[in-house]
Amino acid sequence: MNRLNTSTQIPSEQEQQDFYKKLRAKLVSYLTSKSGKKSKFTQYLMFVPDLFHLLVKTLADPKIDKKSRTLIGASIAYFVMPVDFLPEGLLGFGGYLDDLVIATFVVNTVMNKLGPDVIEKHWTGDDKLLNVLQKIAEVSDEVTSKIPVKSVLARFIKHESKDLK
Repeated sequence: MNRLNTSTQIPSEQEQQDFYKKLRAKLVSYLTSKSGKKSKFTQYLMFVPDLFHLLVKTLADPKIDKKSRTLIGASIAYFVMPVDFLPEGLLGFGGYLDDLVIATFVVNTVMNKLGPDVIEKHWTGDDKLLNVLQKIAEVSDEVTSKIPVKSVLARFIKHESKDLK
């Protein structure tokens, strides 16, 4: 079994900031475009770079236990996988909606286990983290209903939640 070596796997601080700035700039450009303005999920897509950044920062935190670190690492991997339930390559930025739901689930799970202070110190978003998670959770059922294998995803989430307790 491969172990995640955070010192060699995590991009440098500069690379993280560059990725964050590029993704955020692309999102702003998309969201101000004609098709971006039509999307009812526009306000939620702006949280994508912030949640990705949060996951990367949290993964490197020594206060995070092994099971939580594994779940966080899997969520990061899901973000960067070229093929997922709603692929970005085919759907553009709308493809980040499934990544957003999964990241929200992971952050909620880790926060419930370790407490909000452990996670919130890594949050760089403009809004309060708990408010963001609540907003995303409110629309997550609508997003997951569009995923063809919703029952498989639901079973995975239920199984992971039980393992983390």
